[in-house]
Amino acid sequence: MALEELFKNGDDKMEKCIAQLKREFATVRSGRANPAILDKVMVEYYGAPTPLRQMSQVTVQDGTTLVITPYDKTVMKEIEKAIIKAELGINPNSDGIVIRLPFPPLTEERRKEITKDVRKMGEDAKVALRNVRRDMVDDLKKLEKSENLSEDVIKDNQDKIQKVTDKYTGIVEKLVEEKEKEVLTV
Repeated sequence: MALEELFKNGDDKMEKCIAQLKREFATVRSGRANPAILDKVMVEYYGAPTPLRQMSQVTVQDGTTLVITPYDKTVMKEIEKAIIKAELGINPNSDGIVIRLPFPPLTEERRKEITKDVRKMGEDAKVALRNVRRDMVDDLKKLEKSENLSEDVIKDNQDKIQKVTDKYTGIVEKLVEEKEKEVLTV
């Protein structure tokens, strides 16, 4: 493993940490209706757990309501049960053709709880980034032994690893700040 490969692998892993954080943020409820909130909802369909979004069309109506139109109308009850079981804090309303999920406005207290969750997700992402940094430093030490690199080269590359980590940590902080702002905006 060469130094370029070490940095490329570390960079890829840190990008994945950021991508995961963005996926988690997409499922966090803010004031608006967002179909991504249903990504974790699994419906029992012919004995197998199936993602809700694979078995129905989800659209946003008037910014505060999600409309779920199942491809197979016989699974309406199972979809409703799955939504209730997912504990999204929203009660489904069915008229036999579509299921509506009205998003009530968030209370100030609930918004503060959600921002705490957002911060926790951000901290978890930073921990993941630090784990990647630790692995990169360990790999650098292995390279030092196998390729007899000088102390200066090792020190310079440790500084580079820290700069890469700082860059991604800054991205996480910016994403957390944006999501908090979105949640707190009434």
